[in-house]
Amino acid sequence: MKKPLIKYLKDYRPPAFLVDRVNLDIDLFDDHALVNATLEIRRNEDISDPSPSLFLDGRELELLSIDLDGTPLTSADYETKEEGILVKPGKKPCVLKLTTRIYPRENTSLEGLYMAGDTFLTQCEAEGFRRITYFPDRPDVMSRYTVRITADKTRYPVLLSNGDLVSTEDAGNGRHRVCFEDPFPKPCYLFALVAGDLACVEDRYVTQEGKTVSLKFFVDHGDEDKCAHAMESLKKSMRWDEETFGLCYDLSTYMIVATHAFNAGAMENKGLNIFNSKYVLARPETATDTDYQLIEGVIGHEYFHNWTGNRVTLNSWFQLSLKEGLTVFRDQEFSSDTGSRAIKRITDVRTLRAGQFPEDAGPMAHPIRPESYIEMNNFYTATVYNKGAEVIRMIHTLLGKDGFRKGMDLYFQRFDGKAVTTEDFVKSMEDAGGVDLSQFRLWYSQAGTPRIRVERQFDPKARAYTLVFEQTIPDTPGQTDKRPMRIPVTLSLLDGNGKALPLDSNPGHAEKTPVNREARETFRFENIAEEPVPSLFRGFSAPVNVDAGYSHEELMFLMAHDTDAFNRWDAAQVLVLSAMNGLIELRRMGKTPVMDQRLIDAFEKTLLDTEADKALIAQILTIPTETELGDRMESIDVEAIHEARDFFMESLAKALYVHFRNVFENNRESGPYTIDPASMARRKLKNTALSYLALVEYNRADFVFNEFTQAANMTDKLATLTFLADMEHELADRALD
Repeated sequence: MKKPLIKYLKDYRPPAFLVDRVNLDIDLFDDHALVNATLEIRRNEDISDPSPSLFLDGRELELLSIDLDGTPLTSADYETKEEGILVKPGKKPCVLKLTTRIYPRENTSLEGLYMAGDTFLTQCEAEGFRRITYFPDRPDVMSRYTVRITADKTRYPVLLSNGDLVSTEDAGNGRHRVCFEDPFPKPCYLFALVAGDLACVEDRYVTQEGKTVSLKFFVDHGDEDKCAHAMESLKKSMRWDEETFGLCYDLSTYMIVATHAFNAGAMENKGLNIFNSKYVLARPETATDTDYQLIEGVIGHEYFHNWTGNRVTLNSWFQLSLKEGLTVFRDQEFSSDTGSRAIKRITDVRTLRAGQFPEDAGPMAHPIRPESYIEMNNFYTATVYNKGAEVIRMIHTLLGKDGFRKGMDLYFQRFDGKAVTTEDFVKSMEDAGGVDLSQFRLWYSQAGTPRIRVERQFDPKARAYTLVFEQTIPDTPGQTDKRPMRIPVTLSLLDGNGKALPLDSNPGHAEKTPVNREARETFRFENIAEEPVPSLFRGFSAPVNVDAGYSHEELMFLMAHDTDAFNRWDAAQVLVLSAMNGLIELRRMGKTPVMDQRLIDAFEKTLLDTEADKALIAQILTIPTETELGDRMESIDVEAIHEARDFFMESLAKALYVHFRNVFENNRESGPYTIDPASMARRKLKNTALSYLALVEYNRADFVFNEFTQAANMTDKLATLTFLADMEHELADRALD
């Protein structure tokens, strides 16, 4: 058995040879494809002692011919390796021509060029291009591409590649040919090709610079009527990137292919994104509010990659978070600006805690920027994506909105058209903001979720309030004795009425972001007349686990009064977890479970809050899943968690029945289905109330089934179906049928 090859970050070396231009002539046939590649190669002048040989990656390729500067090469002129070939281009710029035969229909790896159904598709990230032709398949080799595709005109009427279409022609024998040019240098992992019989939905967008961009969605026939929301999401994404970061689209055409046959989720290939249909197609009869929000976010994410990933890319796969963490942050901000910022933040943190925190605490814990890998595809993880986005968010917090924008501007000014590192990004932020981020860089190299324990002291005589932060970072595989990291702590101090106290001489400064840099650090606040309740890590200002030492009463106070929506929700989560632990302990002792009336009162106050965002109320009333509860408990007793959660929800439903019924009736649908934030929040709150009513309503199956039959959109239809499915009743079977 072959021993796996481990690649190390410390071994990275820039490429000895660069490929300035790539010309691809690809002839597609039913059982194979012929790929003629012309590579314009030169030595990398930045390498002082370059290797005389150029290694071209290749996998499952049939090499038919190879030619260097017009001279055919024989097998004696190049060396065949298991994963490619080794050639010697010489010292001067040269042209290398290769002809290979590949078999897309037999390509079950679904990397490179493959057939899905009757459609040719590509997926080249991370290392798929080497299955199309021999090439230095690494992201720091950036080239300008001209691509010609020839195929049967009837079976494959749509032929697409990156860039702008420059010509079409008849190729004879019932075949046709197209030519695309991409004027911007890109790594080969962004190469894309699609050939098939697809329908086209078109629109246009005019940039702030006055340039008209043709927008084209290619979808399976019959799906044309499901593209409107995705098209509008694309235009919103383009407008947002212009207004927020001054980034305009750079080609004359932006294409999206959405097909049920694509095996991945979505891919940001330059100018030609390829999606699974799930992330594009929607209409009220088939898509929920969540689907609509997901589509907008994914459309935005892949579009934002045009600059953060495509125009500026990564120099090696160790730097994956350079494009993914940054672009996740950008799509989160986009969704926050177009919807509810508070709900988006809560949703993202729930995802982080459910996926990334366990990853950080387990045997697969790794830094955002890994030190080594065997198989790169294994590092498309929550740590690289979601924790990577949180690290970018902390930089945004430390520099402020304007400082972060200056850093982004400097980043693009320095590195447009280049392959760079996370260090280059952080240095741009450092230089633009005039800050020292040397300690902050530890977030990229140290794995594990920091734990923060907070001590609180109030001196009424000195009118001083002190917070002491104790920071520890758990050991993870291969990493022990870690250094303290730079952690921004956005906080407010709340008086007895929930009002944020001024934290300095300016009455308007009621929120600050001190930075915890040491293993133990003290922050002192003067002129504090009464002991406050601290609201810590507002907006989840850092991806950490916090023990603030809150009492039960303080948590209920924060749940009722905190002006930070995230902390208000989080206080409710901690209260529920505490109550669940208490109920589980009573069960273990054989005692009758009892619901804390104070907790019922706190939930009642939230339910009756007419000033709060309805979506926030729904989030607070949504009890953590059994999985989420288990992840936050030291000992996981599955049956006990299930019983405790059921008892908790039924107790709330019985105690607050009248309020739940009123909320449900007052938030019914009126008028046509719309997907604006207010309408989605109303539906979310209504269906949350229904989830409680479904537990205690008289003739509850009939009641919920009636709501199911009357549901006018998939959001309500699926919500009621979910509640019915939990009931052992023949109406549940009828609804499922």
